[in-house]
Amino acid sequence: MNRLDRSLNINRKLIYQVIVMFIIMIASSCTSKPYTLEDGYIFIQKEGRHLNKENWQLVWSDDFEVNQIDTSHWTRIDRWTDDDFGMPIEEWYAEPEKWKDHRNLDCFSYVTSSDELYEVKNGELLLWGKINKDTLADPRPYLQGAVKSKGKFAFQYGKIEIRAKLQGAGGSWPAFWMLSEKNIYEDLPNRNGEIDIMERLNHEDFVYQTTHSYWTIGMKNKMNPQGYATTKIDTEDYNIYGLEWYPDRLVYTVNGKVSYEYPKLEGVDEAQWPFDQPFYLMLDQQLGGNWVGAVDAEDLPAHVSVDWVKVYQ
Repeated sequence: MNRLDRSLNINRKLIYQVIVMFIIMIASSCTSKPYTLEDGYIFIQKEGRHLNKENWQLVWSDDFEVNQIDTSHWTRIDRWTDDDFGMPIEEWYAEPEKWKDHRNLDCFSYVTSSDELYEVKNGELLLWGKINKDTLADPRPYLQGAVKSKGKFAFQYGKIEIRAKLQGAGGSWPAFWMLSEKNIYEDLPNRNGEIDIMERLNHEDFVYQTTHSYWTIGMKNKMNPQGYATTKIDTEDYNIYGLEWYPDRLVYTVNGKVSYEYPKLEGVDEAQWPFDQPFYLMLDQQLGGNWVGAVDAEDLPAHVSVDWVKVYQ
C-alpha cells in the first residue's frame, strides 16, 4: 500500500470515528434526563433547561388506570393523624370553636382518610365531600377527601397540568395546590410559599389561581406584583389547569392559555420569591371555610374528578 492509499484509509477511519461519535452524542442528548433526582423522589430540573421551554419531557404522571390510589404517589390526608395538618381528636372535642379560624384547619376541617371519600374508577380519581352519617364515631357534620404527594413526589421547576371536572355545590372548595417539600426558610407564616394552581368556590363559573408567600400575606403585597387571577371555565366539562414554573416566574394556565404571570422581583425582600425549592402537590375536595362560606347539605354529595396529572421538565 502506497502512501496515498494509507492516507486515504486513515482519513476514512477518522471520518467514520467522527460520524460514530456524532451519532452517540445525538442519541445521548435525546435520551438524557432533564432532571436530577434527589432522595429518590424529588425531581430537580437541570440548570438551563428553562431556556428551551418547547422541549418539555414528561417526567412523572398518574393516569389513574388502576382501580385504587397509587400509594407510591399519594397519601390520603386525615384530620386526626396527618403529620402536616393533623390534630388530636381530643383537642377538637375540648375546644371545637378554637380551631375554626386556624388556617390549616379551615380548609381541612372535614378531611378524612376514610374509604368512602376516595374512588379510582374508569381512569379517574374521585374525591368526595359528603354528609357524615356517623357523628358518634366522628363528631364532624361533613367529611371530605384529599391526597398529597409529600415524601413521594416533589419537583422544582417544570410544567404541571391537571385535567379535571369540578362539581359545583354550596360550600364546595376543590383545590389543586402546592407547598414546600422541605421548608428551607425560617418558620414564618407562608415564608416557604404556596402555589394555588386551581381553586373553585360554590357554583362559580371561574377558578382562582393564586401565589401566596410572606411577601403577599405578611407584608401585604398582594398586587405588587399581581398575585392572583380568575379565569372562566366550562363548568359542565373537563378543564386543564396548569403551571409553568421557571427560576424567575410562575406562569398559570387554563386549557393551555395563560391566565397570568407572577415574576421574581429584583432588589426586594427575599420573602417575595420562596419558589426556589422543591414543592409537593395536593388534590382535594374541600368543604366549608371562612372564604367559601357555609356548606349547603342539600348539594351533597359533591366530588372532583381528576382524569390525569402530568409533570414535565
